[in-house]
Amino acid sequence: MDALLLARIQFAFTISFHIVFPALTIGLASYLAVLEALWMRTRDREYLDLFNFWKKVFAVAFGMGVVSGLVMAYQFGTNWSEFSKFAGGVTGPLLAYEVLTAFFLEAGFLGVMLFGMRKVGPGLHFFATLMVALGTLVSATWILASNSWMQTPQGHAIVDGRVVPLDWFAIVFNPSFPYRLVHMVLAAFLATALFVVASAAWHLLRGNDNGPIRKMMAMGLGMLVLVAPLQAFVGDLHGLNTAKHQPAKLAAIEGHWENHPGQGVPLLLFGIPDMEAERTRYPVAVPNLGSLLITHTWSGQFPGLKEFPKEDRPNSLIVFWSFRVMVGLGMLTILLAAAGVWLLRGARVYASRAYLRFALAMGPAGLVAILAGWITTEVGRQPWVIYGIMRTADGVSAHSAAQVGFTLALFVVVYALVFGTGTVYLLRIVGKGPEIGESEIPDGGAGKKRQPMRPMSAAPERFDELEAEAPSPSGGRDER
Repeated sequence: MDALLLARIQFAFTISFHIVFPALTIGLASYLAVLEALWMRTRDREYLDLFNFWKKVFAVAFGMGVVSGLVMAYQFGTNWSEFSKFAGGVTGPLLAYEVLTAFFLEAGFLGVMLFGMRKVGPGLHFFATLMVALGTLVSATWILASNSWMQTPQGHAIVDGRVVPLDWFAIVFNPSFPYRLVHMVLAAFLATALFVVASAAWHLLRGNDNGPIRKMMAMGLGMLVLVAPLQAFVGDLHGLNTAKHQPAKLAAIEGHWENHPGQGVPLLLFGIPDMEAERTRYPVAVPNLGSLLITHTWSGQFPGLKEFPKEDRPNSLIVFWSFRVMVGLGMLTILLAAAGVWLLRGARVYASRAYLRFALAMGPAGLVAILAGWITTEVGRQPWVIYGIMRTADGVSAHSAAQVGFTLALFVVVYALVFGTGTVYLLRIVGKGPEIGESEIPDGGAGKKRQPMRPMSAAPERFDELEAEAPSPSGGRDER
């Protein structure tokens, strides 16, 4: 493997670790805002218990997301210096805007949200929670603006071999940006809702049936019912946008090689695209359905991969299957939501072990779907790092394969230790569950109850204590 492929693998590895945590923090921040609003309105103690419980999970995910995100910023200079030199006039300011708006907003109010419930009044604390939630959405906006510009660039000129911004409104609101932003935010909400539902299912399967756990299940299912069908609709709009602006990517996603005049394009449910033979082997197809989904007509045509030079074709085998993983998990999510709403009648959802096992198995599905979606987006853009303007091979730094391979191996080891431990700790917090009726009623005011001011301190449980308190299969506590 050469330095280019190793640099791509390294960036893919680090961003795959990173995206899991921002996706959870985007969804959890909004969930925390809803829980606190319900607590303030109803004074139902169970909402406060849930707020304090999910606040711990948010703090751990936020901490790991910040640390993993810093690594990617350095890679722009170390592994992709030619790209940064060429496009830094656009991507640099966009990332700086994210820091100046979203990160400063989150950092300014995060301490109040995590540690200030007994130090400030309820109104100010709720405002801080809203600002943290807003900060996560603003952060996603700038990141998606930068990445979307790389997918569908506009509003710039190339002067002396470098990109020069001409129209920042056109750069930010490039053709794919609105669809990709909404698609990603909804995906984060879905991933969080699946995580919440799976957490409730875990406790219900172990006999931990109480008010907060039931509220977790009901609220998570409510989010799935609202967002899952909406995500399918937004995904369709995003597909139409891709057909217009990135036709080679769409052809690779569909495993579509050539048009046949007068015939509609079938939808390939399964198959093995062969880049060398220029065909998809062992196809399982539905006639005309590809035309109907992509062009919204019965016999509409869209370009096949053979219409593009071989050196401009993305790897169809990868994006064909990553896209189907994403869509398949989305369909299972809709099924989970529909079955859950049906079982909510008569509260059967809390006792159906078959459904609870299904919900538990679907816990990581939202995050896996996000990873599959990003693989589809990024591999489908190849061989361009900036679509139609700069090839990926021209953006890599002048490193040897040995240098990049060594740092990649180091990343794998360090990430496995650091984020593996953090993930296990996070899951053990979830496995412990909310502390029923033990949350202190906030009274606010100056000088109330001094607390440490580090984000991870919001989850005070020790790692070994969580291991000792893990629920046993019989529903009790394992006191080893």
